[in-house]
Amino acid sequence: MTQHQQRADQTGRVFVVTGANSGLGLATTRALAHRGAHVILAVRDTDKGARAVAGITAEQPGASLEVRRLDLADLDSVRDFADQVRRDHPRLDVLVNNAGVMAPPRSLSAQGHEVQFAANHLGHFALTGLLLDPLAAGRDPRVVTVSSLNHRKGRIRFDDISGERGGYSPMGFYDQSKLANAVFGAELHRRLTEAGSPVRSVLAHPGYTATNLQTSAPTGLVRLMFGHVLKPLAQSPDRGALPQLYAATDPSVEGGQFIGPDGKGELRGEPTQVGLSPAAADAETGRRLWELSERLTGVRFAFPASV
Repeated sequence: MTQHQQRADQTGRVFVVTGANSGLGLATTRALAHRGAHVILAVRDTDKGARAVAGITAEQPGASLEVRRLDLADLDSVRDFADQVRRDHPRLDVLVNNAGVMAPPRSLSAQGHEVQFAANHLGHFALTGLLLDPLAAGRDPRVVTVSSLNHRKGRIRFDDISGERGGYSPMGFYDQSKLANAVFGAELHRRLTEAGSPVRSVLAHPGYTATNLQTSAPTGLVRLMFGHVLKPLAQSPDRGALPQLYAATDPSVEGGQFIGPDGKGELRGEPTQVGLSPAAADAETGRRLWELSERLTGVRFAFPASV
């Protein structure tokens, strides 16, 4: 990302950033606010969201920010959030699907889905579909879905998506959720393109970045490895957020691209286009996941061609 691109003026543009009160989401929100954007902080804990806003406005008086509650693991919360945003913002420019949970013991969402698949994928799938109309009215509109290097290790268990049959492992199902993010972003690009929509679907990953996603992971081994042993190798959140900022704002980015760091192993570095795993790029996998996600969320996307 060039210095010009890092400073690109975003005045007048409206962004929704999920998980905006910490880590990559906070770094993304801060950078956008410093460039003049209006950012809707979509957060599960509004007190933490308010503290994030206070920190940003202390650095950038007059920053244009608002906090709204969103629990991505609860589809009722997703619908409530989307209804409120559509009411108050008939135009959105960018949705950054950033929030995530990592490696908890097996637990279920309010609707009975495995919580990582629910929060990391299903909630973002539903949110994107429910906000597609105001996004289509936006200026250079984009959906940026944040995946992970771990998507390359994942597999989607279509026959046991919630681990009900005793095969649950915290990291295995985290990898599944991040693969689902990547599959969703690629399939959304295909469907937007076919419909002739102005909205672009772009994917990003942060490389290896030190955030509280690892340090607050409930699983002790994950917390030890990522939060302590490997932490000295990690980028800061401000550096890790560069790929998603690039995906969200750079005028050269095209729909369907995957943006990640340019360094060895894509662990750190400057934003560049990187490759999806074959599983993530597979159109049949995309179709199957899309149909499953529609069924589990009850959300169907109103593409122009299908209205």
